[in-house]
Amino acid sequence: MVNPKLRDELNDQLCEAVLHLNSVEECYQFFEDICTISELKAMSQRLEVARMLKEKLTYDAIVERTGASTATISRVKRCLNYGADGYNVVLSRMGKEEQK
Repeated sequence: MVNPKLRDELNDQLCEAVLHLNSVEECYQFFEDICTISELKAMSQRLEVARMLKEKLTYDAIVERTGASTATISRVKRCLNYGADGYNVVLSRMGKEEQK
């Protein structure tokens, strides 16, 4: 369930915008315009941390591969275990696409 503190008209608009992107190239174009490079890299890093945590890799291996801090890894782990399930949905769907 989505945190009610996040749900508003502007965030709905952002989510709808993402759903209208049709390719990786369009995603790059959109995210380059809407995020700073460091914001985009931070989001990409968190997704990779989540993927690695799902694979049961150690914090040390994750730090070495991603450069993420242990605080970031812990935060992502908390989201995987107690969050809104967003990481799990995306990673599951990405895994199914890779199997095709």
